Amino acid sequence: MTAETTKLTIRLPRQDVEFAKAYAKAHNLSVTEVIDRYLRRIRAIEGRAPSMALESITGLVPRDVDAVAEHRRHLMGKHGA
Repeated sequence: MTAETTKLTIRLPRQDVEFAKAYAKAHNLSVTEVIDRYLRRIRAIEGRAPSMALESITGLVPRDVDAVAEHRRHLMGKHGA
């Protein structure tokens, strides 16, 4: 059964519209199909748990570490002042 549809008008920068049209044409789709597929994918991943890779590194850096300062320190050591 086909879902009920409704018309939506959106305003995007010209370059985004041109990209969407070119992408759709290159993949033999309509712009509507491109947007629909993208929204379905977002909806599908919305409730998913974080990936195993993310889970494996979560919590490795203690909360009291200033990550930005540590990164700067690392870069200074690597590249010099």
